[in-house]
Amino acid sequence: MAVCEVCFRHCRLEEGQSGVCGARTCREGSIVPSGYGKITSLALDPIEKKPLARFMPGSLILSAGSYGCNLRCPFCQNYSISWSDAARRAAEEAEDVPPEKLAALAVRLRDRGNIGVAFTYNEPLVSYEYVRDTARLVRAAGMRNVLVTNGTASLQVLEELTPFIDAMNIDLKGFTDHYYRDVLGGDRAMVMDFIREAVKHCHVELTTLIVPGENDSEEEIRALSSWVAGLPGTAGGRGGEEVPLHITRFFPRFHMTDRPATDVGQIYRLAEIARGSLRYVYTGNC
Repeated sequence: MAVCEVCFRHCRLEEGQSGVCGARTCREGSIVPSGYGKITSLALDPIEKKPLARFMPGSLILSAGSYGCNLRCPFCQNYSISWSDAARRAAEEAEDVPPEKLAALAVRLRDRGNIGVAFTYNEPLVSYEYVRDTARLVRAAGMRNVLVTNGTASLQVLEELTPFIDAMNIDLKGFTDHYYRDVLGGDRAMVMDFIREAVKHCHVELTTLIVPGENDSEEEIRALSSWVAGLPGTAGGRGGEEVPLHITRFFPRFHMTDRPATDVGQIYRLAEIARGSLRYVYTGNC
């Protein structure tokens, strides 16, 4: 048996067994990423789609996804590659793309406006070793690395990546322990620790999806934006009030089709409240 140390779950795995994320397994007594180099999704995307509003706007980035995720968001739009049962099926169809191959593709696409590689679509940190190894090669080629993540990982994992990551979009999905624990199957404290450390090392933007009846109160967004504004020691000497926040609209998806899409007016109201603490607040899906 071995223990996975990537996230708060600390999955204890017998030989051949996979963790909750569906992308890490026990092999010869050690935890290894079964998703290493397995790519299910590949596209040349606008950087704004990550979403990043204040990092090289107008550029394109090669976006790569694998499979697996350590959260269980009932509204997941990428559940076919993220949730573990679906992830196992996705793994069977995934293309084997070693770090050298993905980095070389990023370089070949430079003439089309590509600035580097974004690790996205599923939760990339469940195969952080692949992110690290690929990002190192991309950086050596003079290109940029972007990480789109739920932030549910240890600071040790973050430390492995920070030398090579230029920008992150991190989900801060809500600001109550109840929401993270009982709805998402996550750990808010781990995400907050991850964000607090990440902003010291690279450009960071945050995203909060507003789900009706769950995290849509004015009190919660006020507390969330106030906490972000208080983040100390961000990269480039900026204060936490300069960390961009994307407040986005929910649409019924997957296992959460029991409620309507978020009211557009509510998104705008919550954004105005957040602007009381933060300089850069953006609305999405409206």
